[in-house]
Amino acid sequence: MGVIVIGLNHKSAPLEIREKLAFDASETAVALRRLKDLVPQGEFVLLSTCNRVELYCAGERISRQVTGRLVRFLSDFHDVEPGCFESLLYFHENEDAVRHLLLVTAGLDSMVVGEAQILGQVKDSYKLACAARSTGKVLNRLFHMAFFTAKRIHTTTSIATGRVSVARVAVELAAQLFAELSQAKVVVVGAGETGELVVQHLLKAGCTDITVVNRSHERGAKLAERFHVALGAWEDLSRHIAGACIVISSAATQKYLYDKNTFEKSVDRPGARPLLIVDVGVPRNFEPSINEIENIYLYSIDELREVADQNLKAREKDIAQGLDLVYESAADFMEWFRARDVGPLIGRMKKEFKQIGRNELERFFVGPREEASCRLVLETMVNRVVNKLLHCVIKNVDTVAKETGPAEAARLVDTILQQTREISCESGNGEETAA
Repeated sequence: MGVIVIGLNHKSAPLEIREKLAFDASETAVALRRLKDLVPQGEFVLLSTCNRVELYCAGERISRQVTGRLVRFLSDFHDVEPGCFESLLYFHENEDAVRHLLLVTAGLDSMVVGEAQILGQVKDSYKLACAARSTGKVLNRLFHMAFFTAKRIHTTTSIATGRVSVARVAVELAAQLFAELSQAKVVVVGAGETGELVVQHLLKAGCTDITVVNRSHERGAKLAERFHVALGAWEDLSRHIAGACIVISSAATQKYLYDKNTFEKSVDRPGARPLLIVDVGVPRNFEPSINEIENIYLYSIDELREVADQNLKAREKDIAQGLDLVYESAADFMEWFRARDVGPLIGRMKKEFKQIGRNELERFFVGPREEASCRLVLETMVNRVVNKLLHCVIKNVDTVAKETGPAEAARLVDTILQQTREISCESGNGEETAA
């Protein structure tokens, strides 16, 4: 039995690769079903965010050997040649995979350390896997351990104090590049979780002229009403961008909202005044070449790293405390993971012990003793003896598990099992001569 994770993130792969391999919710559901068909004995959870695409797997035959099949799966699903991304993938197995998930879920592996969004994204990914019935005993326990550990880190360290996010970093970047942020006309494209956080941080920064534009008018209207900002129509997006000083965009889209050609044609900017665009969408909302247009300053999510690094330095103590908790939880999970087979082995050992007792009773009650009136009393006595012996054995197995680990305990039980099977066969085949 093994647990692995294969993936790429903001540290291992550039945005242009991550966006090619990104999954939306509907694609995730389809992918999980296909993975179960590909490896029926496996358990799978697929995590896809703006900064990472990761596939978590567990199963009897899940090991490094299956990574080739998983790489081909990603390649075929997105129609991307393996050579474009295979060298950028990372692979973690067993305890390393467990630690990685715990770090991700707690926000300790994020570009913006301590961000709040990732926990919700991991939970959403797990819910999709549960709905697709692609999880099982191992990943269920692992992901619940990850949620518990993230909560523990956020409540026992100060990493959650002044919690940051990609949205906040985007606003901080705008504030650094635009001297009069409070007087700027800002357009927020997208009314999802990131868009909502952007609006909140803009308001905290003192912005008074904010317009939300969203493909779904209803969702955009709810956000605008909640925070008392303006609402723009999706069909008027180009006009709103043309009149803005700053655009922060996080729309969910599989292709650019604007390439360079359509931007130049549809966005009429009198006097070509400066326009800052912070694109935090994955896949990206704006073609990178738009940055070549005069007085257009386009930043993607990967270019927020410098601002995020400032946050990292301020949280070094929190990160150290969080890492200690991650390693502790990972060790607890691996203790369970290695011991998960001991229980079934002990169950089989109990059956073998009881079978030996039954065999010996059958050997005794033959011939003149076959109808002896003491049979019930003897059966009760033999069962009691067997149970006491079992209690003694199991107590010693528990001691071995505590002192040398569950793997050694499992080996001990397996050895006892082999011996009891031999004894059971001997006692079952023997014959007792009646006195």
